[in-house]
Amino acid sequence: MTSALWTFDELAQATGGTFTGRSSQASEATGITFDSRQVAQGDIFLALKGVRDGHDFVPMAFQSGAAVAITRRPVEGGPCLLVPDVQKALEDLAVFARDRAPNARRGAVTGSVGKTSVTQMVMQGLTRAGRAHSAVKSFNNHIGVPLTLARMPRDTERAVFEIGMNHANEITPLSEFVAPHAVAITTVGAVHTENFPDGEAGVARAKAEIFDGLLPGGLAVLNADNNWFDYLSGQARAAGALVATFGEHGGCDAQLTEHRVNGDRASIAARFHGRDILFSLSHTGKHQAVNALATLLMLEALDVDLDTSLLALESFATLEGRGKVVSKPFKGGELTIVDESYNANPVSMTATLKSFGDRDKGLGRKVVVLSDMLELGPDEAALHASLAATIDTLDIDRVYLAGPLMKHLWDALPEGLRGGYAANAADLTNTVTEDLRAGDLVMIKGSNGSKAGLIAKALLSA
Repeated sequence: MTSALWTFDELAQATGGTFTGRSSQASEATGITFDSRQVAQGDIFLALKGVRDGHDFVPMAFQSGAAVAITRRPVEGGPCLLVPDVQKALEDLAVFARDRAPNARRGAVTGSVGKTSVTQMVMQGLTRAGRAHSAVKSFNNHIGVPLTLARMPRDTERAVFEIGMNHANEITPLSEFVAPHAVAITTVGAVHTENFPDGEAGVARAKAEIFDGLLPGGLAVLNADNNWFDYLSGQARAAGALVATFGEHGGCDAQLTEHRVNGDRASIAARFHGRDILFSLSHTGKHQAVNALATLLMLEALDVDLDTSLLALESFATLEGRGKVVSKPFKGGELTIVDESYNANPVSMTATLKSFGDRDKGLGRKVVVLSDMLELGPDEAALHASLAATIDTLDIDRVYLAGPLMKHLWDALPEGLRGGYAANAADLTNTVTEDLRAGDLVMIKGSNGSKAGLIAKALLSA
C-alpha cells in the first residue's frame, strides 16, 4: 500500500476528473492546499474561487512544487485534474478519504464557544492513543472541514473535526461529510444572532444539525448546564443518538465537583461515571474545566482509555489567544498578560471576565482591555452595556475599551473603573501601554474583526 496521501488514480476515481498535461513520472501527491503561499513539494493545489479566482495562482503553485492542480480548465506549468466544480471535487475527496479509512473512529465538535479548545484537547488524547488526525488550525467551515478530511491519511485510527457556522443549514452538510461516531456541543449562546431572527433558539436549531451526520447509535455529548439541554437532548435522541452529559449538575456522566486556581494552573475534581477523578489544567478558567469534561466523554467514545485522557489534559498547553499567560519584563518589573484575544461573544466574554476576576493579582492591579463583540444583531448595544454589571462584581481595577459598541459599556461603567476608551483597537494601544505599571495583570479580549489581537501583540512586544 502506498504511503502517499493521494495517488493520481485515486484523485481521478474520487472526483471523476480527467488529467491534462500529466507526465508518466507523476503518480502521487503528499499534501493538499488551496493557498498558493503554503504549497509544498508534492502538494495538490485546489483552484478554489475566493476573492480572486484560484486559477490565477496555479502557475505560482507549480513553481512552488505542486504535483498537480485541480482546476476547471487547463493551466500551463504542470498536470491539471479537470473537474466541473473545484469545491465539489474537494468534497468528493473528503468523502473518499473518509471511506478509505473505514476503521477510523471520528468525532465532531461544535458549540457557541469552546469548540476549538475541546477539539484540540481531544486531539491531544487521540495523539497519545495512536495514529490521529485533525485540522492544523481552526478549519471549521465549508472549505476547512472537507479539506481536513481530504488530508486524512489512509491509516488513521482516530480523528476529530471542528464544525462551525454563521447561518442555518451550514452544519448539516459538514456533519454528513465527517459521518462522526460521536459529537459534542459545548454550549449554545447568543452568538451570530444577527443571522437568526429568533435569536438563541435559531442558534440551538443550527447547532443541532450536527446530529444529521451522526452514525446510527452514535454518542451526543451535551452540556447539562446549558439552557438548551432539553431541546438538544431531545433532538439527539430523535436522531437515534445516545446521550452523555457533562457540567456541574448532579447526575452528569462527567460532573465538575471542585475547581481551584493555583497560580497558572487549575486543580479539578470531578466524578466520571461515578468515579472520583483529579487532574489539573494549564487554563485556569472554570469554563475550560467544564470543556475538559466534555473532552473526557469524547475521548471515551473514540476508544481512548481514561488514564491516557487524563494525562493528555494535564499536558495540554493553552492555545494562542485563548487564555495563554505570558509574564515579561516591563518598566523595571514584570507584566503578566492573559491573552484571550482570539474571539469574543457574550457567553465567552462573561466566562472569561469571571475567570480573570478569580485570579490572584499579587501586588499589582487587574486590568481588562476589551474590543467590540460582533455579529450580535439588534441587541448588540444592550449586550455590551450589560457587561458592566458583571465587571462591577469582580476584583477588577481598570477597564480599557475600544470600538463603537464598547462605547455602550464605557457609558455604563462606574467612573472609578474607567481607564480609557478609543474608537478602535489601534488607537487604544498606546494609551494602554503607557498606563500599565510593573506588577499589573492584564487581560485582552474581543472579536477577531475588532482587532483585539493588535493590542495583545503590542503588549507582548513592548
